[in-house]
Amino acid sequence: MTFEYPVTYPEWWLDSYYIVTWSLGMLLLAVGWGVFFRWGKFSYGIDLGCIWKSTLLLLMTTAALGAPNYYNTRFIAEHGQEGDRIVIDGDRLSYDFRNGDPKVFRIADIARVYKEPVTFNPPPKYFIVAETGGAKDSLFVTENLPGYEEMLTEVSRLSGVRFER
Repeated sequence: MTFEYPVTYPEWWLDSYYIVTWSLGMLLLAVGWGVFFRWGKFSYGIDLGCIWKSTLLLLMTTAALGAPNYYNTRFIAEHGQEGDRIVIDGDRLSYDFRNGDPKVFRIADIARVYKEPVTFNPPPKYFIVAETGGAKDSLFVTENLPGYEEMLTEVSRLSGVRFER
């Protein structure tokens, strides 16, 4: 059985979204500093002219750092697995990453299949934990995977481990 995440964004965007968002954030910060240096009043006293420019600089810094961080965190949670593929083949489970080596578990090594207790970034994650040679390793799938519940039920059935919802 093969399950694959749909790709809703171009591959170049999936590979470089964080560079673009942080560059735009730093451009916004540069504009704030430009305004501050162009019209800033540089004296050691505190006056209203300096306060509004300092407030502008503080707001621009907050936006320049916060907006890309918010977008990148949300984007990776919602679209970070696009193009990944899960293959259940006989006695093994293979998770093939879009840009990397596959992670392979033997079905017999799977110790737990569960939904994360608290979802911090939607969509919720479902973890498959395997114990291989005294060490634990895991992978997760999200609700963005078409047929994710069928896949988890099948893994649970093959491994004999209850699917904890």
